[in-house]
Amino acid sequence: MLRAHLPASRRTTPEPAPTAEDAVLRALCHDMRSPLASLEAVLGTIQQAPEQGRELLELARAQTAHLSSMLRTADASAGAPPRPGARLLRDVLQASVASSGLPRQQLTVSVEDGAGEATVGDARVGRILVNLLENAHRHGDGRAVVLRVRRRPGWVDLSLTQAGVPAGRVVDHLSRSQPPVDLTGLGLWSVRRQTGELGGRIAWSEDGGAFTLTVQLPDK
Repeated sequence: MLRAHLPASRRTTPEPAPTAEDAVLRALCHDMRSPLASLEAVLGTIQQAPEQGRELLELARAQTAHLSSMLRTADASAGAPPRPGARLLRDVLQASVASSGLPRQQLTVSVEDGAGEATVGDARVGRILVNLLENAHRHGDGRAVVLRVRRRPGWVDLSLTQAGVPAGRVVDHLSRSQPPVDLTGLGLWSVRRQTGELGGRIAWSEDGGAFTLTVQLPDK
């Protein structure tokens, strides 16, 4: 009631909508607080109880791996300027697999004839791949992942298949128009955004308990 009677000059202007980069920074600040506190506590305990050092060291390593995973997700979700020059898709695939943290023995990569020779001139393609692989790593409970790449007239398809994926939750994350307030679904939201920016499309399917997410990008 009182706000309606304030002079116009004293009314507050609405804050602008947060950018994707703002959302990434806010998510990191929110989600890294607890792991960092836990890691600090573990390191302090190692000094006080050296006889439990091995068990505590493993816990510290797990916390460090979790933090690294979050940072990879955030890095792959932020804006990416085009990389100067063109790279072959097979080289982008190799770099993305290495950056994702997904254990190599957990991943099978199938590249159809000619697909690896497609040229990539935008860093967002690599970020899409890292996000998909990182998401499978963080939420897949060690289940096998198959990445298939194929080239057809005018398009390149990047398909990731994994069993036990909660399809409804994944589709919900992909359908968001705004970034999440935390890291939950941030990677998938970023895949949707960057695929759209590149003029691409996203499709998904389920077959025998396995969920397949396909990013279709124009072959320019």
